[in-house]
Amino acid sequence: MTKTASTEEKKGLAQLPRNVWAVSATSFFMDISTEMIVNILPLFLANVLGVKTHIIGIIEGIAEATASLLKVFSGWLSDKLHGRKWIAVAGYGLSTLAKPFFYFAASWEAVAGVRWADRVGKGIRTAPRDALVADSVTPQTRGLAFGFQRAADTAGAMLGLLIALVVVWLAQANEVSLNVSTFRTLVLISIVPSVLAVLALAIGTRDVAVKGQRALPKFGFRSLGKPFMVFLGIVALFDLGNSSDAFLVLRAQERGLSVTGVLAMLVAFNFVYMFLSTPTGKLSDKVGRKKMIAAGWMVYAVVYLGVAAAQQAWQMFALHIVYGFYYALAYSTAKAMVADLVPENLRGTAYGTYNAVLGLLDFPASLIAGVLWQGIGRWNGFGASAPFLFGAGMAGLAAVLLLVWKQERV
Repeated sequence: MTKTASTEEKKGLAQLPRNVWAVSATSFFMDISTEMIVNILPLFLANVLGVKTHIIGIIEGIAEATASLLKVFSGWLSDKLHGRKWIAVAGYGLSTLAKPFFYFAASWEAVAGVRWADRVGKGIRTAPRDALVADSVTPQTRGLAFGFQRAADTAGAMLGLLIALVVVWLAQANEVSLNVSTFRTLVLISIVPSVLAVLALAIGTRDVAVKGQRALPKFGFRSLGKPFMVFLGIVALFDLGNSSDAFLVLRAQERGLSVTGVLAMLVAFNFVYMFLSTPTGKLSDKVGRKKMIAAGWMVYAVVYLGVAAAQQAWQMFALHIVYGFYYALAYSTAKAMVADLVPENLRGTAYGTYNAVLGLLDFPASLIAGVLWQGIGRWNGFGASAPFLFGAGMAGLAAVLLLVWKQERV
């Protein structure tokens, strides 16, 4: 990055309103808490509880799908009440209350229950939070705002992973498998940043005043318009092959990475994601969202093909670093595009619908991945490469469809 570009970026960040900074702080603290747990949860399930991949796929899939209807409702409710803040605070609060119960979980059913409760909190908070960010900025800085919020989120994830890495190293050094005492120690530490996340949102944000009279939102797909629905359909196609990142963690361990090696890999991934999120978000304001999202999906396809072919641990490590480019290019850019495609009074409903549809698809996506890998019942599946080949194919197809789609103006 040149000195001039760096100065322009800092100037742009200084213009972001208080709400964006406070939401970003909340995302930072919550991801410190979440990433300490969620990335080692599949290792806890597989190493400590002996759970097979199709069960892990079900847990991870339902964890997102459980919250799907709440995402639609909470987004719609925030439109109806002209208030985003306290609905989002309630969602973060529920997730914070759920986390300590991981400490007592001694079966996959108990783990699933806590994970699902945590995701219900995410379902309540996500759409109002995203709508609050969109309400607080102009269309010309929308990509920058979402990119910065995602960078703060990812910085928190990286710090959470570094804390987990230190704890695992001190507790069990280079052991390949995770043990239960290490997991429980991380659960206890994760409670502190989770509480700070709730406080940052409750104290630091305020709802944006309604400009003029907003029409009450209609609770339905048709009111969101054809451009949004076409975009949602293309994203849904991609998401069907986008199984939980838990499978990447399991694949890395299967290729020989220790628990500390897996955590170091995730730290490197999050560093790339954090470093690129703000500039790529700002770039999408200039060159257009479609090109950025399609580029991200093509990176995803290449990475998944590489994961399918990987033979050694270092290859998984390198591929996961490249994986950060996909997230930086596509993830927050897609959220900014949602706001581009719908009227202001429907933003909460649109974000709720967007997150709900993708959340519902997380269940079949992760279930398909688990079944393709280890099968189900007497069938042993196609092996560890299969879910990644499937994901690469779906990503490539979605990227092509997005590029050829002639987007209508709202």
